[in-house]
Amino acid sequence: MTQFSDRMDRFRARLAEAGTDVALITDDDNVYYLTGYHDYLHMEFGRPTILVVPKDGDSLLITPSIDLNTAVASAQVGRIAAWNDGMGAEWRAELPGALRGAGRVGIEPDHMPPVVRAYIADLLDPQAICPVTPILNDLRMIKSPEELQLARHAGQVANAMMAAGRAAIADGVPEFEVALATSAAGTRKAAALLAAHYDAADMSPNTHFLQIMASGDTITKTHHRATNRIMRRGEPVFLCFCGMTNFHRFKLGFDRTFWIGAPSDPSQLDVYRVAVESQQAALSVLRPGVTAESVHAAYAEVIQGAGFEYPFRCGRATGFSFLEKPQLVTGDMTVLQPGMVLAVDGSVSVDTFRAQVGDSFILTEDGYEPLTDHPKSVEDVML
Repeated sequence: MTQFSDRMDRFRARLAEAGTDVALITDDDNVYYLTGYHDYLHMEFGRPTILVVPKDGDSLLITPSIDLNTAVASAQVGRIAAWNDGMGAEWRAELPGALRGAGRVGIEPDHMPPVVRAYIADLLDPQAICPVTPILNDLRMIKSPEELQLARHAGQVANAMMAAGRAAIADGVPEFEVALATSAAGTRKAAALLAAHYDAADMSPNTHFLQIMASGDTITKTHHRATNRIMRRGEPVFLCFCGMTNFHRFKLGFDRTFWIGAPSDPSQLDVYRVAVESQQAALSVLRPGVTAESVHAAYAEVIQGAGFEYPFRCGRATGFSFLEKPQLVTGDMTVLQPGMVLAVDGSVSVDTFRAQVGDSFILTEDGYEPLTDHPKSVEDVML
């Protein structure tokens, strides 16, 4: 049994337990999680792909005919129904028959394209529609051994990108040169890992997602992208790989703050130290059996205790999506368990500077296993 058929079986069992007759899956990452189908042209091109999963019986993948060959090669489903632009009822054609007789239909309310949601609303009694997202979130929280291997390899890709980015940062260098260096290093590491460990001919090693980085007077822009800006001695430089670390579709979080030589503003070092201490405080309580919000509380206590504003969330779970359940934030009472993969940050922001360090971890039976690794002491981040 493949990992995809195993996931589908577990999902069907949960549908039956919940009294849901059929589920309509429209989130790209969940379609991949259940079937292995990926890299099709989705709603950005106005083309819905819908996975229909009954609690018993064959699954059905409704997908554009332009991607039929990709679907046949990768989708582990019972049947594929291809539709073409402008022909007949397009993607709608199969749905009435697939949902006939279903008393309860599960959807992903926050991940269903509005055009599909509107059609389903016309097709079904509103009382028959229920959310299926909580079931998928719960299934995906604890990673399988195969997923944990992907996480470890994603960590190696992230480490290669960070090392290359660090080496490229220098006085007189434009930001985009750092982005080119990180992308090349990550791609080469991913290619080597794919060749050595996976039968994944259709899985691209190329990194993608614009490099998140900021330097100098843009340092307070959290998700700033690399530009033509020339970096100068004494300036801070922030590198974030929370979008680019995407190996074999597995995502991680990873951030560091550097300086080119000694900071022009020495007060930035005090802010940075608190950011590092806040991450360490979070890690001091990170283990199975504690709630997600308790990790955030330890991190926030250090930041506020040092006189800074209440911070954004400490971190989040990752996997085949950039954001998964749980989140390390006030109000998330999820009890952490072994096999979760979590990005854990330390961060402080002031008017003219922000410092952030972040790493990803696998929760183990008695603690955690680091996935990303790069020095973070003050001495190590002054280049």
